[in-house]
Amino acid sequence: MKIVGIVGGIGPESTIEYYRLIIAGYRQRQTDGSYPSIIINSIDLSKLLGWAMANELAALTDFLLGEIERLARGGADFVALASNTPHLVFDELRRHSPVPLISIVEATADAALSLGLKRIGLFGTSFTMKGSFYPDVFSRAGLTIVAPAAAEQVYIHEKYMTDLVNGIILPETRARLLEIVDQMRVRDSIEALILGGTELPLILRDAEHNGIPFLDTTKIHAQRIVEELLPGN
Repeated sequence: MKIVGIVGGIGPESTIEYYRLIIAGYRQRQTDGSYPSIIINSIDLSKLLGWAMANELAALTDFLLGEIERLARGGADFVALASNTPHLVFDELRRHSPVPLISIVEATADAALSLGLKRIGLFGTSFTMKGSFYPDVFSRAGLTIVAPAAAEQVYIHEKYMTDLVNGIILPETRARLLEIVDQMRVRDSIEALILGGTELPLILRDAEHNGIPFLDTTKIHAQRIVEELLPGN
């Protein structure tokens, strides 16, 4: 049986969701009553955010690579970063990782392709919404990523970092996020929305809103991890 290593704690609430989804998804697909082997390395979110905010990407890469290597030494056969933001440096991590890495962005692009989507909105931290890692991966598949307007990005990032990462779910925040979805549907002609922050599904739990499907990157990533864990893969 393969062992998956999860770089978690980024943030803690979504890491719990990953664990639940991987266990449930594996047991649904593997009907012999067995459970998957998972190692979770819960790291310091404040360090990751500090380097990301300072644009110190070399330090961020070294930090994450060290945590990946820790999981590999513990017996992980492959590793997943349980967050979108650290995919800022995913390509560099993949080049130096001692074990294969499963990308949340690549998994989400595959999901978008399977749904026949072309023009897709993106919510997340400011690092994710302003970063090139989603547009770069999606453009290779012929897909277009649309970020919210600048003021909308400020609101989403602020609520993400002050509320969602700390497990604070407020109805007024949900209502405003859904307003932004409606505005992007009209203004930007988006066909779907990527929940590009693993805490976002904690507040946007429905599958869609006014005809705009939500691509839950946590669920998509967990499903890809389960596929890799299944015997024969």
